[in-house]
Amino acid sequence: MRAAEEGGGCFPTGRHYPGIAHLLRIVAQGLADEFDAAASIEDVTFVAIDTETTGRDPAVDRVIEIAAVAFRGGEAVERHRWLVNPGRPIPKESFDVHGISDEQVADKPPFATVCDEVLAVLQGKVPLAYNADFDRAFLSEELSRAGISGRSMPPAARRGVEWIDPLVWARELQKEEKSKALTEVAARLGVELERAHSAVHDAEAAARVLLKFLTDDRVPKTYGAFIQEQRRIARLHEEDRQHWRR
Repeated sequence: MRAAEEGGGCFPTGRHYPGIAHLLRIVAQGLADEFDAAASIEDVTFVAIDTETTGRDPAVDRVIEIAAVAFRGGEAVERHRWLVNPGRPIPKESFDVHGISDEQVADKPPFATVCDEVLAVLQGKVPLAYNADFDRAFLSEELSRAGISGRSMPPAARRGVEWIDPLVWARELQKEEKSKALTEVAARLGVELERAHSAVHDAEAAARVLLKFLTDDRVPKTYGAFIQEQRRIARLHEEDRQHWRR
């Protein structure tokens, strides 16, 4: 893997080259404005997000649990969890995955009631999620239903900001392994996952998987180069999937 050579990044080795950091803002895409592109990825404050839902379609299904675990300097510094009344029954097939019942959320607030709390926790942090497209889509739909717009949004709720996705790196760095499920990837890396499909535990495990991947020499060490390489790898993976679908 040659970091950022094909992704438009300026820092292929993760080193900072004096005098051109300002150019990276022009070239790099998907960065949160709150952080310098040349900053060490390990020094960036990020928030690991996980959602449990009534199903897999964000257009019709709803969030019933959302967790956010903030990391700074490689350590978890905040843990937050909300149970949410989805306003609809939880199908058995979904209950069988996460174990959250209708009774457990019957007296919980709808997402619209807790969204300000959620947004406050996400503020000023780079978002991270395992299989980020899933959680991002559900968060976006819930914010849209709640009528959240016209305010200063955190990076996780802004269209142009790339979420860190350890699954992308698992598919690249563990490409010879059959399963890329979070439980399997975490086990191979020695990351404890106390209770799979519990939002807080999944979120924290995803972040710790990322921290393990950051020790790999093939992973860029600056925020800007890391995001550009992740985008490049994700594009290649998508091209491969399209090829095999033909």
